[in-house]
Amino acid sequence: MGWGTRLLLAVVCGVAVAGVYAGQPVLAPMGHDLGVARDAVGWFVAAGQLGYLAGLVLLVPLGDLRDRRRLIAGHLGLVAIGLAATAAAPVAWVAFGGLVVAGGFAVVVQTAVAYAASISPPGERGRNLGVVTSGVVVGILGARIVTGGLAEVWGWRSSYVVLAVLAAVLGVLSFFALPADVRTTGTSYGQVVRSLGELFTRRTFLSRGLIAFFLFASFGTLWSGMALPLAGAPWHLSEAQIGLFGIAGLAGALGAARSGRWGDAGHARRVSGIALTLLLASWAAIGQLGWSLPLLAVGVLVLDFAVQAVHVSNQHVLTTAYADRTSTAIGGYMVFYSLGSAFGATATTALFDAAGWPGPTALGAGLALCALGVWSISRSRSATTSSLVPMVQGLRGRS
Repeated sequence: MGWGTRLLLAVVCGVAVAGVYAGQPVLAPMGHDLGVARDAVGWFVAAGQLGYLAGLVLLVPLGDLRDRRRLIAGHLGLVAIGLAATAAAPVAWVAFGGLVVAGGFAVVVQTAVAYAASISPPGERGRNLGVVTSGVVVGILGARIVTGGLAEVWGWRSSYVVLAVLAAVLGVLSFFALPADVRTTGTSYGQVVRSLGELFTRRTFLSRGLIAFFLFASFGTLWSGMALPLAGAPWHLSEAQIGLFGIAGLAGALGAARSGRWGDAGHARRVSGIALTLLLASWAAIGQLGWSLPLLAVGVLVLDFAVQAVHVSNQHVLTTAYADRTSTAIGGYMVFYSLGSAFGATATTALFDAAGWPGPTALGAGLALCALGVWSISRSRSATTSSLVPMVQGLRGRS
């Protein structure tokens, strides 16, 4: 895969996922403009997330049946339609509908990841996945920065207009610039969807999925709760100043793009263990938010480095283990991501109200510890299985 293809797929991922998270910095003006009560504006984000979850189950498996290039182009076009409807919405229900559509077809991200894995030589798969998935993190964190800036100048609708135009342009570029990736299997859509459920009985898939759940729950705990203490005493930071911490997150996440190459060298499991240890350690620095912003920035950088390194390693392991159904495997894996992110986002606000920042800090560290525990158990079981194989083969040889 050439650098141009990697860059195009990374931008596709960034723009698609940005559409899901673009509402977070502008919930207040969106609610005021569309007549939604302050305690219900969170549904603007939830609508996109619900659409995304449905897309993971219903749309991503199509990648194991159809030309993924056409799917990427078509889904981007529908993302553009959903975002445009949101930007033009005269009433709240139109915006909710547009966000559900945009969120549902934003699973083009997983189709792009599966596409990158399928056209990559085995020795380059991890490297390409590392670059492509870096676009996801740039989209999640970059949306918080860019959307806020656009909203201050041209209003909250402008960010959705810009994203809709970008998605439409990328759809056209993808159709003409990406090589075809035609599926030749005789499997039906119903069989592929049923195989998604079967994956949840596979140990490799389940262990990597559980790691992702705890990983992104810890990630969501930080990014959904950090603004609350920073906006209050003693810091009283503005939304723009709080958004600058996204730069530290971007630096950490982009620094982890190389983890894909470590996976190509056969070190995916070890990379996961080291990164999860760093994730746990990052909360020691993040917990100092009450008196030190530099330590918080260091913690944010380390946390995002760790999250991206594990995420790339997880996908490298799964696309290698289930090479015949990469789209289905990635779609199922991302269900854990969605549930973990939602849990972290909802739990952190409740804990902050009850116990201040020490509450989310303890939660984030505990979730990181759970992820490390799952990794340790799965590694020990793999080591046991590996040691038993030669023994069984020897006994068969004697018999």
